[in-house]
Amino acid sequence: MSTFDKHYDVIVVGGGHAGTEAALAAARMGAETLLLTMNLDTIGQMSCNPAIGGIGKGHMVKEIDALGGEMAVNIDRTGIQFRRLNTSRGPAVRASRAQADKKDYQFELKFVCEEQDHLDLRQGLMESLFINRGRIQGVGVKGGITYLAHSVVLTTGTFLKGKIHVGDFSYSAGRAGETSAEKASEGLAALGFEIGRLKTGTPPRVNGRTLDFPSMEIQPGDDPPRPFSYAVEQIAREQMPCWITYTNAGTHRLIEENLNRSAMYSGRIEGIGPRYCPSIEDKVVRFADKERHQIFVEPEGRKTLEYYINGLSMSLPEELQTEIVRSLPGLERAEIMRPAYAVEYDYAPPTQLYPHLETKRVENLFFAGQINGTTGYEEAGAQGLIAGINAVLKVRGEAPFVLSRSDAYIGVLIDDLVTKGTQEPYRIFTSRAEHRLLLREDNADYRLMERAREWGLVGDAVWKKFCDKKSAVARELDRLSQERLHPSDGVNAVFAEAGTAPLKEAAPLVDILRRPELSYRHIEQLCPPDRPLSPDAAEHVEAEVKYDGYIKRQHTQVDKLKRLESMRIPTDFDFAAPGLNLSTEGRQKLAHIRPQTLGQASRVSGVSPADVSALMVLLHAHSARAQAG
Repeated sequence: MSTFDKHYDVIVVGGGHAGTEAALAAARMGAETLLLTMNLDTIGQMSCNPAIGGIGKGHMVKEIDALGGEMAVNIDRTGIQFRRLNTSRGPAVRASRAQADKKDYQFELKFVCEEQDHLDLRQGLMESLFINRGRIQGVGVKGGITYLAHSVVLTTGTFLKGKIHVGDFSYSAGRAGETSAEKASEGLAALGFEIGRLKTGTPPRVNGRTLDFPSMEIQPGDDPPRPFSYAVEQIAREQMPCWITYTNAGTHRLIEENLNRSAMYSGRIEGIGPRYCPSIEDKVVRFADKERHQIFVEPEGRKTLEYYINGLSMSLPEELQTEIVRSLPGLERAEIMRPAYAVEYDYAPPTQLYPHLETKRVENLFFAGQINGTTGYEEAGAQGLIAGINAVLKVRGEAPFVLSRSDAYIGVLIDDLVTKGTQEPYRIFTSRAEHRLLLREDNADYRLMERAREWGLVGDAVWKKFCDKKSAVARELDRLSQERLHPSDGVNAVFAEAGTAPLKEAAPLVDILRRPELSYRHIEQLCPPDRPLSPDAAEHVEAEVKYDGYIKRQHTQVDKLKRLESMRIPTDFDFAAPGLNLSTEGRQKLAHIRPQTLGQASRVSGVSPADVSALMVLLHAHSARAQAG
């Protein structure tokens, strides 16, 4: 065995969405970083749906961007269709989604990694971790080379003992056509990590030449398309449409009659699948009363005729998949280019991590992405970014960076994982956040960009653009309070068209905007500012005005919760000590999770309000003794 001659600050294992964000963040912070991956040609590969964003997920992509990550910039470079979701609903649930050119996204991200200063790329299969006195020292790869580092971030995706299932046929692989990492999870188990088993899947891809598009519903993108990234001014490329079709009674009958041939229903699969992205077999069984299910037919890129059949994930035999696909309107002659499959893989339950994603068992070792039980590129990228930042801060001897639940959806995601754990692939939703009005897409830069700027993750141009936006928003909010709109036939004609009561006397613009039927677009039409606002700034202004009372109420709630979050629990606190007035379940759960704050303790499953109150008394007493001593 030989040791590579360069000693790194950070090694990132895995070149997926978590790995690339971790490696880029570490390198951009000035740390000498190695990105070690099984196959350099699959860096940033979109293994499943070639799309970024969605409800909750789009919010996190904006947060990744505000923290200096790459995902939003890359989808703006390579997207082929952009859509804003829930535009008729409140600002908390409005979200962005973009279909990507699958290969273009992958190649662009690989090139960004290749040209990044302080970042080296190596191809190799990690087989071992080197630990000395409870601290990570480096990794060993197949072939006998050891790479040394101060910190290591594991982002292993679905490759830990990955096993693919198509009907009754199974084989070891992390993705179709790619080898599985068979020894890595055994090494983690030998170190004392708990290892579980999860499952996910992907639908078939079909040849676009064999599709009858006029028989399906067209789904065009937005015009004009709205960029994800704060660094991007506009999307100039022509968009491509997606298409919608539906399952039917014939589809459901084929599936019901062949459930015994499904790898999932025949008992061949041990792992638990994603609740919110179920296979078509699962949909037909769980929602037997539904006559049809919506299926999206989505292009995989500009220079391919491969189409992704979104909503038709399955683990049935390949020959049966053809019958099922051809039962859908518009796909009667479809030819499958790649069959659907299910994949099982090992993961490490994330309650074994601190909130900054360092493992509790091994110092300077961080986990991010699907190894923590999540599903989705966005969840992986968010964790990778935080792990990469914290790996560098650990090397520097600085305090870790932890986002609270009121700071970001990334904070909600990580707190859910490390405090509650997960026994099924975890997906973010807006409903998981208690303070949704504070965590909007339009204010991600307000919430997060200043900290990223301190670390050098946000460049001068983006920072100036943010400062200009803040000035524009403040100026416009002031104008809305000062200027008044006077009644006129033209004004009331606009009001009538919008379905709101006529204006009888002059009123401040801010009161006009508070009317439920009116939007900032009406302000621009009736009394425009001297300098037009960007769509992002306009949305920010509208949300701040319309939801002012609710936002203030949520800020008050957050301030109260900060008291709990500020009460630190000593790392050596003995939850099992005799005399503690805690329930048996509370003791057991707190000893297992080892929360860092009283606020985190209050969110541990099985810990009662009485346990929290008792713990608060104990911590006050502990603090008093420490001060007296």
